[in-house]
Amino acid sequence: MLFLILSIICSVTVGALFKVARKYTINHTQIVAWNYVFAILLCYFTFTPDISKIDASAPWWLYITIGILLPSIFLFLAASIKHMGIVKTDAAQRLSLFIPILAAWLLFNEQFSMLKIVALILAVPALLLILTKNTENTKNKWGYPAVVLIGFGVIDILFKKMANYTSLPYTTSLFVLFGIAMTIMIAVVAFAVVLKKVVLKTSNIIFGALVGIFNFGNILFYLKAHQEFSKSPSTVFAGMNMGVIIIGSLVGVLIFKEKLSKMNFIGLFLALIAIVLIVLSQQ
Repeated sequence: MLFLILSIICSVTVGALFKVARKYTINHTQIVAWNYVFAILLCYFTFTPDISKIDASAPWWLYITIGILLPSIFLFLAASIKHMGIVKTDAAQRLSLFIPILAAWLLFNEQFSMLKIVALILAVPALLLILTKNTENTKNKWGYPAVVLIGFGVIDILFKKMANYTSLPYTTSLFVLFGIAMTIMIAVVAFAVVLKKVVLKTSNIIFGALVGIFNFGNILFYLKAHQEFSKSPSTVFAGMNMGVIIIGSLVGVLIFKEKLSKMNFIGLFLALIAIVLIVLSQQ
């Protein structure tokens, strides 16, 4: 259970770091780039992937697609936290699990139980209520968490496809993904520095390092939690999703004083019920 708790804490901390970064003159693109620099270093020294086994037979189309999507959605995650707050962003990210579930139903003809159908029905009003703006907020930039939801949902489907490729260890594939994402973000930052004269700042390196450490910690402890509960993966699934929504909401409301309406709270409650129903349907 310790690994699961640590994974939840790391996930929420990433959001909190982006929230804190608002107080400084920071560049989200540079932060995401440095995040992958530190993440790939930690991945290499923790998992010691055998790079020599990576050859032309690897699913490069899958690696490249995920490698492009990961930093892109990460940038939308940062923007969503900035404009919509931790609570709504975390909830949107966790509700993204319904996209691969729908894909299993519509694309892979998986048979759905009544519990799954009810969960999917609840997920729609939950999302709408969570993203509803407060009366005090005249700007409701719901597009950011909407992209986060869709993006993480698509990434989850692609990760499931990657997991089916067993010729390489999963951690080696993860190292490749971090490498592609890092290369893309370094190119983007270099373009901005050379052509747009954007300045590299120490604050971006510091925040990028912290985000990279906790982002990697989230993945590491999540994998270890699945190993610990190998006979009960639904425990990890439920704990992660509900834990992030609950703790993320508490951090957003109590520490960062984010204001939520009654409708938002109802939406969060419906989201938790929907996730519980999905877990129960796996039993």
